[in-house]
Amino acid sequence: MKYRVTTAIAAALLSATAAQAEPEKYMLDASHSQVVFSYNHLGFSTTTSMFSGFEGEIMFDQDDPANSSVSVAMPVMSLLTGWEKRFEHFMSDDFFGASEGDMVTFESTGIEVTGDDTAVISGDLTLNGVTKSVDLDAQLNKAGQHPMAGKAWAGFDATTTLMRSDYDLDKFAPAISDEVQVEISIEAMKAE
Repeated sequence: MKYRVTTAIAAALLSATAAQAEPEKYMLDASHSQVVFSYNHLGFSTTTSMFSGFEGEIMFDQDDPANSSVSVAMPVMSLLTGWEKRFEHFMSDDFFGASEGDMVTFESTGIEVTGDDTAVISGDLTLNGVTKSVDLDAQLNKAGQHPMAGKAWAGFDATTTLMRSDYDLDKFAPAISDEVQVEISIEAMKAE
């Protein structure tokens, strides 16, 4: 009898632990999430552009970050270049040949925890109709109660380096660098 009671208690505790370990859905805060990329322009300057206002979700397991996942989608035509003629050139057939509805997407395929607040997020990046595996060096900046929204919130930064030629965007390379530095900063709120 004692064995059955102990087994039942152990099963209940394991069940409670498993329930706590489930990832929770967080939605990106579009007003505080951006992807900034930069590249060398003819050796004269480092030129920067940005995607912002995009959508996505994080299934966030704070107790076991490797059990988390990320899914993000952003319209190609939401690109901000700071100069209208550059935007028009990027949307032309020289680069994206973009139409309304064309998207850049990222779907995580795995997370390797590398430190207390750091991880490598591996995933499939689809850009310009080409899908390649990429690794993001990510850091959890903060997870806690948002002081104004009054709900659970989390913020992350990540970096990676992409090669334009991997995505058929290599016009004018190598004069304009094939290598593109990417910096990501996002905030996400716990879904209702």
